[in-house]
Amino acid sequence: MIEKILNSRTYMLYLLPFCFGLVSVLSFQPFNLSFVNFILLPIVFLLLVYIKNRSKSIYRKKPYRRNLFTFGCVFGFGFYLGGIHWITYSLTFDESFKFLIPFALILIPLFLSFFTGLTTLIVGQFLNYNISSILLFSGSLAISDYVRGKILTGFPWNLWGYSWSWFTEILQVLNFLGLYAFNLITITLFTIPAVLFFRYSSSKKVLILSSVFLFVFLTYIYGTFTINKNNAVIDYINKNDSIYTKVISPDFELKYYLSIEEVEIKIKKLIRYSDPDPNRKTLFIWPEGVFTGYNYNEISQFSNLIKENFSEKHLILLGLNTFDKTSSTFFNSLILVNNKFEIIYRYNKKKLVPFGEFLPFNKFLNKFGLKKITEGYSSFSRGKIQENIIIDNVNILPLICYEIIFPELAQNAKEKTNLIVNISEDGWFGSSIGPHQHFAKAIFRSIENNSFLVRSANRGISAIINNKGEIIKKLNIKEAGNIEMQIPLLQSKYKNKNDLIFFSLLFTYLFIFLIFKNKK
Repeated sequence: MIEKILNSRTYMLYLLPFCFGLVSVLSFQPFNLSFVNFILLPIVFLLLVYIKNRSKSIYRKKPYRRNLFTFGCVFGFGFYLGGIHWITYSLTFDESFKFLIPFALILIPLFLSFFTGLTTLIVGQFLNYNISSILLFSGSLAISDYVRGKILTGFPWNLWGYSWSWFTEILQVLNFLGLYAFNLITITLFTIPAVLFFRYSSSKKVLILSSVFLFVFLTYIYGTFTINKNNAVIDYINKNDSIYTKVISPDFELKYYLSIEEVEIKIKKLIRYSDPDPNRKTLFIWPEGVFTGYNYNEISQFSNLIKENFSEKHLILLGLNTFDKTSSTFFNSLILVNNKFEIIYRYNKKKLVPFGEFLPFNKFLNKFGLKKITEGYSSFSRGKIQENIIIDNVNILPLICYEIIFPELAQNAKEKTNLIVNISEDGWFGSSIGPHQHFAKAIFRSIENNSFLVRSANRGISAIINNKGEIIKKLNIKEAGNIEMQIPLLQSKYKNKNDLIFFSLLFTYLFIFLIFKNKK
């Protein structure tokens, strides 16, 4: 049976890689079965070497390089289909988009799968059953993830490193390694069990696997020590430098074309969930997108409701569309307002969702009647400046919705950043796995920047996360209410600022491979 599978192009190039890619979703949120990757990636590596070695004799009808490319594309297609199929849920809110669901379900994973296919095409022909090949394989997958996160608008979603999002002790190395270096090491650790099938001595296999176990164990010990030490620091800071914050999660139904009466009802509910204390200085965090289809000028007519319920000691941070009269353009913005609903600060979203918030090749695609998925016909304009919000001693890095997935936005933040605020509208993805995966990225950004992170998500996961990625308080999907905390403001110099370690590791991997590539 096994021999029949190994000699079958259908199994080896299509069925097996697709299934392995599909199953990999179990290692990410909300499943968190990280051990799956210790099985999947070694098998993928071994099959890739097998296809490279045997293509000329078994798959005579196709050049072996095409086989390597096909294997990688099919594996990548399964990986992305399982991991991001929830994106198509956003097409169900407008009848005119529903016909696109089958196309989006297939074409988005298919496009992303080319990154994996090109990777296996380029490096697959150099792989053998040895440790140096594992390093080359791991490095190539990591650089593929890096390019995917940077090219065009970038989409660094579900990097292999995110499969550790539940294990905060392991994640503490993120602060000095950075996401992409951590991702590279993660891929390497997942692939190492392939040595069990190498022609190595038993003692050598035991030594290699023991070294991996020791590395993970020491990383866990370091993480535990770091977290425990951090708790003592927070207790001291909390008494001296902090801000009282309330995070609101209203659980509003995502609906197009709201009436003005419905908008008023939403504002009153947000006020009720906020439950403001007029005598306590408070920063309120409301989510993005709760007034879909309306901009700041239109919502301002309800400023009297804000003034009646909030005092001069209160500030509200929320997501709202804004209009720039000078350029006649709309922005998806995060604004900070006082109790008179006057804008104190405005941040315009820099990383817009393709097709969701803007339509690529706008003039051409408009001819076919296409528009952005969010309400309204015109695309949002992209913000150009990344400026922190400064309120007395509070220095806030604002991130809107899926900007949280881009580590460079946190890397570019000012040194004095002591709080990250992420607002989101996760109602676009219903009860799928999407909101869980989206939330996982917030855990990583808090550790990388060594700052507390507060997240307000309508129909998503709202939370207060400390600077070590620990969830202090949380509201789950479709759970309405508020969470509050006196949040410590950490002035830390230990913020990951670049990807130098990632490229240093890549160079080291390549150097080792070139030295040992001819050793069997």
